[in-house]
Formats: sequence, C-alpha cells, structure tokens
Amino acid sequence: MARYNAIGNSPYGSGDPYYSFSTGYVTRANAKRPRSNLIRFGVPLAVLTGIGLVVAIVVATTHHGHARSGGSSSSSGEDPAAASSAVSAKNAVGVFPTATDLEFMKPLYPSTTNTAAFSPPTFHPADVAVSWPKDPFTFSSSPSPTSLRTDRPRLIAPKYKWDALPRLIAKDPYLKWWNDTIFGNATAYFSLPPVAYHLDGVSGILDNAREVKMRIKAFAYVYRMTNDTKWADRAWAEIQNAAGNGTTSFGPVNDKWNTIHFLDTAEFSAAFGIAYDWLYDALTEEQKTQIRFTLNLYGLGPGLSAYQGDNNIGWWNTDIYGNWNCVCNGGLTLAALAILGDDTTGNAQALLGYTVNNAKQNCVMAVTSDGTWNETANYWYFGTTGHAEMTSSLITAAGSDFGLLTTNPNFNLTGLYHMYAYGPTSLFNYGDHGPNKFSSTANSIMFYASQFNTPTYTLFQRDQADAAEPWSMFWYDPTISGAYWNGLPLDRFFDSGGDQWGSMRSSWTDMNALFVAMKGGTLQGHQAHGDLDCGDFVLDALGTRWAGDLGSGDYLSTGYFDSELQNSNRWLYYRKRTEGQNTILVNQQNQAVTAHPSMNHDTSGTAQGSSTVFKAPSNSTAYVVFDLTSAYFNVSSFSRGVRLLNGRQQVLLQDDIKSQGSVMWRMHTNATVSVDKSGTSATLTLDGQTLTMQILNGPTGVGFTTGPAVRLSGDPALPTGQSDQPNPGVTVVSISLPAGQYNLQVLFNPQWPGLQASDYVTPQSVPLSSWSLTSHN
Repeated sequence: MARYNAIGNSPYGSGDPYYSFSTGYVTRANAKRPRSNLIRFGVPLAVLTGIGLVVAIVVATTHHGHARSGGSSSSSGEDPAAASSAVSAKNAVGVFPTATDLEFMKPLYPSTTNTAAFSPPTFHPADVAVSWPKDPFTFSSSPSPTSLRTDRPRLIAPKYKWDALPRLIAKDPYLKWWNDTIFGNATAYFSLPPVAYHLDGVSGILDNAREVKMRIKAFAYVYRMTNDTKWADRAWAEIQNAAGNGTTSFGPVNDKWNTIHFLDTAEFSAAFGIAYDWLYDALTEEQKTQIRFTLNLYGLGPGLSAYQGDNNIGWWNTDIYGNWNCVCNGGLTLAALAILGDDTTGNAQALLGYTVNNAKQNCVMAVTSDGTWNETANYWYFGTTGHAEMTSSLITAAGSDFGLLTTNPNFNLTGLYHMYAYGPTSLFNYGDHGPNKFSSTANSIMFYASQFNTPTYTLFQRDQADAAEPWSMFWYDPTISGAYWNGLPLDRFFDSGGDQWGSMRSSWTDMNALFVAMKGGTLQGHQAHGDLDCGDFVLDALGTRWAGDLGSGDYLSTGYFDSELQNSNRWLYYRKRTEGQNTILVNQQNQAVTAHPSMNHDTSGTAQGSSTVFKAPSNSTAYVVFDLTSAYFNVSSFSRGVRLLNGRQQVLLQDDIKSQGSVMWRMHTNATVSVDKSGTSATLTLDGQTLTMQILNGPTGVGFTTGPAVRLSGDPALPTGQSDQPNPGVTVVSISLPAGQYNLQVLFNPQWPGLQASDYVTPQSVPLSSWSLTSHN
C-alpha cells in the first residue's frame, strides 16, 4: 500500500511507485557472460529485466533541418564522389559490432583496423543517393507553433520521409537492422492483450503509459510501412483500452490518466497524439472524434488547467529543471500538434501558447554548463527523450525549434555527458535510476547529432541495444560515415559547480577496458534524486564492474522524496545515506547537504585512433581530485583523488584527511572478496576475473574488512513501519581508522591476461595537493 505524504508541490507528494528494487548492478540475472551473434532488439534493457516483457529478438548477420554549430564535421562542400566513397566504405563493413554482451547489453567490436570505414566522424550531404530529400513543404518566414504544415503526418516523420525510407533502408545496414527489429517487436506486441491498468499505490501508472506509447509507435510504424490495416486496428484496440472503452476497466471514470502524477498523463497524451497523426488516414472520423475527446478529457484539458493555476497538477511548470518539465510539456505538445485544426475545444491552440515558452524556461535548463543532466545519468533518458520528441515535432510540424535548441547555449554538450557517463559495462549510475524506460531511450542524441552537426553522437548511439525503435528511423542521417571513437579523447571532466565529476578510461571499443568515474558536486538541487555521495566512484575492468552504485531506493518509502534538507527522511535510507556510497564516512554520519566541493584535474589528452585495437602509451594518464572538506562536519581538511597508472592499467585512489571523528573507507562490490592475513591486500573475483586491492603505506594495524550492505548499528531509526531494501550479493569492503590525519592510498590492480607481477607498478606517495601528470612517473 502506498503511503501518502502531503508535502505541498513536490512531484512525489503521493509517493512515486516506480522501482522498489535495485539496479542491475546489485542483482544480476546471470553471473556468467553469454554472447550471441549480434542480438538486436528495439526496447531498452530495463523492459526485459524489470518486467519480463515479451519482445522480438532479431539476430543480424554481419555484412563484410536545422544544422547548428557543434563538435564534429559536416562536409557540406565535399565532392559527391568522395562522399559516396566514404559512405560505401561504411556500408561494406555493415553494422560495426559483431556481437552483443548479454549481461550488460553492450556492443562488442571486432579487433580490427579499417581506416576507410573507421574514419573521422562526418556527415556527407553531397551523397544524394543516401540523403533524406528536402522537405517540399514551405513554412512561413515567421513560424508559429500554431501554424502547421498541411499534410500528414506532422510529428517527427512527415510524408516525404516515409516515402524515402524504403530506398534508404535498402542502402543502409543500420536502418535495415532497426526496421527488422521494429517489425519483430510489433509482431510480438500484437499477440499480447492491451496494456492492463495497474495503479501502484495511489500515484502511478507511468509504466502503463510508456508501454502503451511504445506499442503504438511500433504498430503505427508498421502500418505506415505496409499499409496493412491490421496494425492500425491493433493500435486502435490499445487506444480504446487506455481510453476506458475496452473490454476491461481502465482506471477511475474521472481521472483515467492519473493527473496527480502528471508524467502519466503526459505520456498517454503523447501516445494518443502519435496514433492520431501517424494513423490519420486509417482512422475513421468517428475514431478521430473519440481520440480528440479522450485527449481533451484526460490530457489536454487537465494540462491547460495546470497552466491556468491548478497547483495540484501543475507544480511541474515552475522552476523544475529536470525530466518532469520536459516530459509533461513534450507530451502535451505532441498531442496538441496532432489534433490542432481538428480540435474544436481550443485546448490544443491554447496549450501551444504555454508549453514551448515554459520548456525554454525550465526543461532546457536541466543541462548544466558542461552538458551534465541536472538530475542523474539515468533521468537524462527521460528528460532528453521528452525534449527531443517535442523539439523534433515542432520542427516537422511548424518549421522551427522555437529556441528549444538554442536558449541554453550548452545543450549541445549533453550527448558528451551521456557518452562519458557510460563505462565499458554500464552507466555511472549515481543517485536514483528511475522507472522502467520503455519508450525512453538514448536516441535523442541521434536527433541532436543532426541539429548540432555532431556526427559522433549518432555513431555512438547507433550501436547500442536501445537504438532500434521508430524515432531512430527518422533521426538518423544515412550520409554519416566514420567511427565515433576515432579522435575521441579517453577522458573528460565536468565541472559546472553543481555537478562535478570526471570520467577516465583506457579504450572506447574494448569491453574489457579500464574505466573509473568519480563525482563531487553539490548535494542539493537535483530534484530529490541524488544521494549523499561526494567522492563516490565506480570502477570497470576485465569486462565487469568491480565497484558500483546501488541505485534507487523504494520510491514508496515514507518520506523518500520529502526534501533535500539535512533532516529529510530521504537520508535515513541506506541507499541514499553516505554509508551506502563508495566514499568516506566520518563518525558514521551523513555528509552535509550544503557541501560545495572544488575540483582539480588533468589528462595527458590521449585519444583513440581509427583502430578498435588500442593500447595507451606508458605515460598516458589522467587524474581528478576533489576538495570535500565542506561535505563533512568533523574534518579540518579532506581531499579525495583518483588517477590512472602504468599506461591506464592500474588505478590509485587516495584520501588525504584530517578528521576529528572516526574514518571509514567504503566500497560496494558484487565480487567475492578474500582478505590476506596481513589485512592490507584483498583479492576480488567476479565473472571469472580477478582484481587485487592493496593498502599502500597504511598506519600500523590498518586493514580491509568485509561485511554486508546494511545500515550500521548506530544509524538513526527509519520511519515507523519502514525497512531498507535488501542488497543481495553485495559486499562492502571497508577500512576503519580512528580520528586523526591520514594519507590513505588504495591501489587497484586488475589481473590483465599476459601481465606478470613485475609488470605492475607501486606508486610513490605524493600528497594530493602535489599531483600532476608527472608526479607518479
């Protein structure tokens, strides 16, 4: 039973029900790593692991508008013959990965060098044979969100693109893969009953809404590609059901789309808008009337009320720099654009007078000055999907982005945030990870690639497991060539102030690569999705994750979203507490929510070349150091740093601390941990691989200990009737020290194949304040 917490205008005033379990890091379905021949499916992994949804899996056979300034190149003046040659080299290789890792759902690249195909990322608009044709519709020189193209569809994929798509599919291996996958998924969904209404507690049908949207996109896509009305009929069955006109009940009569949790309302509105627009020529006039009626009753009408002062459902439109504003405005905009001109209530026209400007004031500001998403790396998916759908639909329907791509001058950097947050196995998944993703993918960066002239984004995303879905078919630019990793630096540091973190790795294309990411940043201002986690880190090597984050707690827990104040109930739950992170705990107390760390970093600037086989030179390194003094109540000074050693084969984690309270070093791992007799060395085994940890120059008697990932005995009590989620299979490796001044160094040595003990280095002790690129040579 959900617990209602009356907390004003919080998005979670009713308790958000999504994900009462952990991320895949903690509980994995398969301890081994099976591989298959390039398994392709068009829904995010969360759908598979979270609810066991039936999807079509396509096994692929490997085959031997608005351009803006951005990171990589577009060869607008290129010779057509040269452009054709570059694209031909790409197509000769086919889909670049040759397999998919089934544990982490990451692409596996062949060990090869192909300078022709793996060239620098480039768009080739001169190659008209594989280009999208120019939009034949002429928009007004003074565009307006309510002055729309006269042909259908309007949203994301106008008719001229549908007409060109079969020709482009025949010429591009990625479009063929995605098209096959969408057809396979639509076929799988076809035989399932319509999505059943399930209100989790008192506040949530978001999973229902996003699953309906996912299905309607697939059904409508296959209908338009085949003109077979059975697909339109199946979409109509889904629409009827979600409108409450099916064979089973779907929610209360007066509020079927759960407006108190307006994300649900917005995603249903988007789904119905897509159906109305993409199936326009297949729907009868009566069916269109019914869709408009349902949209106005349960979606657009309440949305307009939200803008006109109903704070019970409209809190999200004021100073909300995150996914809620993007999703809510996006869903309402898609629906309004879809029915504008047919709508007799005036709701669609009125809403378009609010949503675009409001999104410019709020949604686009969720991207900070360095590209980081204001909430978490997982909530980035929901926010950017909402933003990209809204912006793309405005461009295709009304001829302009109306400032959604330019109001925030740093929005173009958010694709880099996503790419660098992704390690060889998975995301740096700090904070909450949110609900099942369903129709929320990372394909927004393919849209941004074209809009910001940054082909690297598309080349990265097109190989991912969530790439194959209808939006990709129209956001993808088939003139692209090259490899995303060619010339891409291995390291990047994000220092916007509020979201400070660093990302360092040894390769972009080797799943066994070393990867470490660490964060500082403030602990407030993240839409109540963060943890008390300054100094938190993750570590990948040898194809697995050795140090990981626990992710979301139970969103239905009492007070989980109370606030970000020091005394918030949120900070009583283990996964949100400082002890639940991979960082230092002082006096067994939470960090101070008023923390304002500073950051210092440097890198040798190593970038990968065209080959998928890459070994960094011996002097290649990077490091990041955070001054975390302000994050603690009982320290005089504290800095934490991490650096790569020995040609990016080892990791040194160092804490320089002067503390008036006890100090506890903590790391969460899925590995089996064995501590030697001295206590200063630990051997971790996981997925058939081994990593050793060693305490360097530690005080006498200091050593590693291990224990379960549970709250400490002296922790304050949880709210009445509450309990922490279990963390099965997770071990906490810790080091405990009394109050004092310490230079604590922990060396991580992945046991790389072919390396002998003598190949590893033992670094000298250097204060963090003296770290440099050459300080450990």
